[in-house]
Amino acid sequence: KRNVGMMNKLTSIVGCFLAIAFLVGLATTLTRSMMISFTDVLPVYILMGLVIFMMIYEAFIQKK
Repeated sequence: KRNVGMMNKLTSIVGCFLAIAFLVGLATTLTRSMMISFTDVLPVYILMGLVIFMMIYEAFIQKK
């Protein structure tokens, strides 16, 4: 039982890290484009921050 809990926490950490890396990479790719200004990408950053917070909250903070 103890090993299963540790494995679940490890997979949660790896999954959150990969999802955050994907979202940050997506947002930085959008800002690199010359045709898209920062104000166009600002809603993406806001939503991305919200999604990352909710994902971390559900994975680690929320008690079942």
